[in-house]
Amino acid sequence: MANPHELSQAAHDRLEAELADLRSHGRIDLADRIERAREHGDLKENAEYHAAKEEKAKMEARIATVAQILEDAVVVESGDSHEVMVGSIVGIRYEGDDDDEIEKYLVGSIEERHDDLHVVSPNSPMGTALIGAAAGDKVTYEAPTGTLTVEVVNVD
Repeated sequence: MANPHELSQAAHDRLEAELADLRSHGRIDLADRIERAREHGDLKENAEYHAAKEEKAKMEARIATVAQILEDAVVVESGDSHEVMVGSIVGIRYEGDDDDEIEKYLVGSIEERHDDLHVVSPNSPMGTALIGAAAGDKVTYEAPTGTLTVEVVNVD
């Protein structure tokens, strides 16, 4: 397993359900749409046919992506830890910002995203620095713009 995708049980279950739906209902529905569009005649100038084929290609790409994520998935338990771990929602303040300028991030896979939170990968420089930190800790990491320091304000 080269790059395991760490997922919560809820995200893993949601992805399995999405994959099953895409492989069954999604494929059947698009096959029906393509067949109906074919009945309209000349395929070279049939916009409905081309749109359905394009949608099918996007759906097949999503199926491949979700299948790969699930193949490499490791289900992690997010407990009542006071330390940042995969699945944690962490409030941080960048060094030099005002006390009320707190940004919230979900540490984990983009597939875990909810509530319009920004997601930071646990394998990114920021994510790596945050893992294991607790409220009140300051961590430093290398960003493209230089070295940044953030304070962990809270961990949910």
